[in-house]
Amino acid sequence: MNEIDKKILSILQVNADIPITELSKKINLSATPCWARINKLYKQGYIKKKVAVVDRLKINLPVIVFVQIRTSQHSMNWSKKFIKAVTEMEEVVEFYRLSGTIDYIFKVLVPSIDKYNEFYKRLTDKIDLSEVTSNFSMEEIKCTSNLSLNYT
Repeated sequence: MNEIDKKILSILQVNADIPITELSKKINLSATPCWARINKLYKQGYIKKKVAVVDRLKINLPVIVFVQIRTSQHSMNWSKKFIKAVTEMEEVVEFYRLSGTIDYIFKVLVPSIDKYNEFYKRLTDKIDLSEVTSNFSMEEIKCTSNLSLNYT
């Protein structure tokens, strides 16, 4: 990836719907080579997909909950069952396995505390959990899908 590719990615991260003619002007490249570079970035896996970023507040998802799981079970069978249960729950928008004292963390978006309680009950009905900690976000300070291109 060169500097032109980085410029393309930087612009597309802000607006993936930018017309190719406008994008090509911003990077000082004609439209056809610009389009070819975008296609190359797709084929090489730099661009995974185009999506619409939906405003969670407009669709009634104001409550953000970070759920931390600590478990004493680390068998492959339990892990597969747990991962399947969590990934199938549409309220979960991010999910990670961690090092350290917390084994897993995931981010949940729901309309209310009551709906989170319903989510929690569904989760604990699906899988045996030893320790669950829920942290409710008080304020969203930074939330972006733009990735740094300084490390390529």
